[in-house]
Amino acid sequence: MRLVAAKGLRFVMQPEPLRWCHVHTKPGGVKSERVRRLFDGLVSGERASLAQSITLVESTAQRDHDDAQELLQLVLQENRERREGRQLGSFRIGLTGPPGTGKSTFIETFGKFLTGSGHKVAVLTVDPSSAVTGGSLLGDKTRMIQLTRDPNAYIRPSPTRGHSGGVTRTTCDAIQLCECAGYNVVLVETVGVGQSEYMVADMVDLFLLLIPPGGGDELQGVKRGIVEMADLIAVTKADGDHIPECRRMAAEYISALKFMKPRNLLWKPKVLLVSAKANTGISELWDVVKSYRNALEPDGELRDRRRQQRVRWLWTYVGSELERRLRNHPDIAACTAELESAVIEETITPGHACDLLLSHFFKEKS
Repeated sequence: MRLVAAKGLRFVMQPEPLRWCHVHTKPGGVKSERVRRLFDGLVSGERASLAQSITLVESTAQRDHDDAQELLQLVLQENRERREGRQLGSFRIGLTGPPGTGKSTFIETFGKFLTGSGHKVAVLTVDPSSAVTGGSLLGDKTRMIQLTRDPNAYIRPSPTRGHSGGVTRTTCDAIQLCECAGYNVVLVETVGVGQSEYMVADMVDLFLLLIPPGGGDELQGVKRGIVEMADLIAVTKADGDHIPECRRMAAEYISALKFMKPRNLLWKPKVLLVSAKANTGISELWDVVKSYRNALEPDGELRDRRRQQRVRWLWTYVGSELERRLRNHPDIAACTAELESAVIEETITPGHACDLLLSHFFKEKS
């Protein structure tokens, strides 16, 4: 599509030949030597190549954009070819929970269990960070020492850099890169309970909610929408003196789930007790995860969910990329500063300012 002037209208959308078909490139036709090197390393399962590839797709530098897209296109083709006859490829699990849940401790114990069972595990943790500098305030790798040293595990903390909900736009790309590097289980941890959970639910196959034992109105401490999204709930720290409280918590969530509509007719969310410290309930949790996959995968439910997720993330990318281009467009900068000042002084509504900004941008592009 392209914008053209039309009588009675400022612009109309006019179709033009699609060009996306030209990006289907085989490794032999790769333009960038860096892309070729990274792709070959990914296919060989090299951790260094995986780390460099994720850094490339996370880069906001314009010079890295084309290489990142070329690499991702190759990865997409590679993963699709591998999945032919093997259904989903990697299995993706999103994890969240309120502060004090012990997410990092759980992930390390769960990850070690999976690698000990013959799986290759990638952990993508979204670090809380400054929206100004993008600097990490909390290093998850320092809290998963044993898993970090495991040759069959890969941990990647990703700074939020001010993105909504703390989930970077490139997390989906990182998942694809991990799959290409041979990691068949991908864990995506969020920074807490908030907007990020809704975004993570749109990029994983199973959404796991971790709940700590405690007193008071625990159910009110977690948004109802987060509980409704959960495919599996695990009450953590179920060891020693915490066991009675954990059992009470589990009973409360089991009761609450009865009044919530399940996400899928093929699966009723389960509530389990786990303890990373005592290493109990971990294998049982994995058995439930496998039961979930066996219930939804044969009927194509997980495949359809991924298809819907890809469409929603298309529009997430559109919004993010449009904002990036607006902020970086040299001819729009003066207009942007003027409109921001007008919004601050309350002489114009944000919605009207948005209309004017987009109108000016597309006029420049036409």
